[in-house]
Amino acid sequence: MCPTATKTTVIDNTKEAKAAEAGETEEEVDHWAIVTDIDTGKPWSDMTTKEKTKRITINILKGILVLGLLYMFICSINLLSSAFRLIAGRVAGSVFRSNAVLSNPVAGLMIGILATVLVQSSSTSTSITVAMVSSGILDVRTAIPIIMGSNIGTSVTNTLVAMAQSGDRNEFRRAFGGATIHDMFNWLSVIILLPLELATRYLERLTGLVIKSMNLQGGAAKVNFLKVITVPFTDLIVQLDSKVIEAIARGDEEGASKPMLKQWCRERTIGNETRQHNYTTGEANVNTTIFNLTSAGYDYRKIDNDDGTRTFLYNITSPLIERTPCQYLFRWTNLSEGAVGAILLVMSLVILCTCLIAMVKVLNSLLKGQMANIIKKIINTDFPGKAAFLTGYVAILLGAGLTVLVQSSSIFTSTITPLVGMGIISLDRMFPLTLGSNIGTTVTSILAAFAATGNKLENSLQIAFCHLFFNISGIIIFYPVPFMRKAPINLAKNLGNITADYRWFAVVYLIFMFLIIPGGIFGLSIAGWEWLVGIAAPLIIILLIVLVINLFQHKWPKYLPAVLKTWDFLPLPLRSLKPYDYLITRFCLCCKCCKPRVEEETDSEADSIELAKKEALAMDALSEPPCYDNIAFENETSVTPSQIPYSSDTSVFTAALSSKKTDVTRF
Repeated sequence: MCPTATKTTVIDNTKEAKAAEAGETEEEVDHWAIVTDIDTGKPWSDMTTKEKTKRITINILKGILVLGLLYMFICSINLLSSAFRLIAGRVAGSVFRSNAVLSNPVAGLMIGILATVLVQSSSTSTSITVAMVSSGILDVRTAIPIIMGSNIGTSVTNTLVAMAQSGDRNEFRRAFGGATIHDMFNWLSVIILLPLELATRYLERLTGLVIKSMNLQGGAAKVNFLKVITVPFTDLIVQLDSKVIEAIARGDEEGASKPMLKQWCRERTIGNETRQHNYTTGEANVNTTIFNLTSAGYDYRKIDNDDGTRTFLYNITSPLIERTPCQYLFRWTNLSEGAVGAILLVMSLVILCTCLIAMVKVLNSLLKGQMANIIKKIINTDFPGKAAFLTGYVAILLGAGLTVLVQSSSIFTSTITPLVGMGIISLDRMFPLTLGSNIGTTVTSILAAFAATGNKLENSLQIAFCHLFFNISGIIIFYPVPFMRKAPINLAKNLGNITADYRWFAVVYLIFMFLIIPGGIFGLSIAGWEWLVGIAAPLIIILLIVLVINLFQHKWPKYLPAVLKTWDFLPLPLRSLKPYDYLITRFCLCCKCCKPRVEEETDSEADSIELAKKEALAMDALSEPPCYDNIAFENETSVTPSQIPYSSDTSVFTAALSSKKTDVTRF
């Protein structure tokens, strides 16, 4: 017979407890669902004419403010790209020099990622690749992995933008998931298509056939859309000579020696300048072909002197060029390129974060109630009836068209990422828009390639078409079949959920995914295939085993042995981020500062409750014999967390409970 026990209930006032009381569990709450807003404002029909006029005026002003903030946001992304080019552009150009390294497709892939991350522009890294192909340094076959890598590297910008919404956990969850869905699609496409390309050369052959079937006539005017309105502002701050990085990659020492900060904005020939020179030699019978300068436009004549020498008089005529110096903020400073880049980096990040936070706040106030629900319904609802399957494809076309308009996939995806965080665009709708942006950025490259001439036109177009067909191939694999869409979407959701729980994970993800992993693989590629295979192969095998076991744990746990049904047999640091979270939140004060005050108190209270539960269980195991009867709880005593001393000393906890004259049972 078990001794009479009195249950001590620790009242859990956390959000999870309230959800449990309402019949919901943590797993049942869908944080990715589009939340319907409740309109708490005054109905339109009940407003007076003055109130209606006031609301319309305020909404118009808010709309103008959003457009202004969006303009500055796009300009800040352009400035961010310029800053990275100044800081790391020469390094990015130099990594393209070693043709022996680039012949390794894995090294080429990693160079494409690193170069795009360093210059924050896939257009720049693609331009470098095209320039090297046109000059004969690279062939198209070698350039294709670099293009694939640039496709991955361009997704770093919207991941950076998502971090501006880290103040709210659920917004951060959705924003980070919306940003990383681009990463997941690009990585999965490369994992499948790079080995396929190495085995079959299908991209090289397909684009070669397309180029041969075209009647190419280059020299078309370069197409500009959004840059027409953004360049005038960014040119007031900084202007760069984009040809310098290409010259570094080609090994052109004269071009590489030029400053990256643009010096002269306009050059025109206003006439010819003639200078007279003379040369006297002691040999009377000098072969006049030494000074045969007629083909160079020089005029010369010879004179025999009395002393037996001969004097050659010649005029050199050269064009007289008028140069107009560029006028921008950093033009007349004596700062180095790195210093200007660092200043510009800080400036652009401040502008970007300020505009993004302000834009989100204004949109939250503007898109609320019934208007927000209508917009969310229009964006996220499929077409009716049998046409529902066409909705995603229309979204792909829309994403491609808008990307062509803004001429940058980074700008487009970075603009809609905050809307995903706000819950206006669902992750399922973000996916086809992102796929469309991948198509749109290649269309921009194709249009830009038509401005080239000669052999450079063919090479530029073939590289651009390789980029296009690579993205189309990825879409064919991961979009038409519904269950294939789940792979990138679920991976992005998992990353979003992890980031919502551990916000520092976003920074770790950025550093590892775009710097450490590509840099490490690139280093192993330089060391040789033996090192790459010897180190990477075991890691890949372990990763595949973990993925398969995870799949069985969620889908078919009955087929697993008991020990593999959970990861509890592993040490905690190998199966959970909690130990790392403990260390980081203790030693990084910024993590505490980032939390809202109410949320911080809730987390602290939850920690206290958890500790109290663990200590109660420990005391139960030590002081009471095993008991499995369900005893009446007429002597039940409730103890709130504030009544339980926050101490690891069990004697303190025992004293607190004995004062209530209670025993401890399992919670």
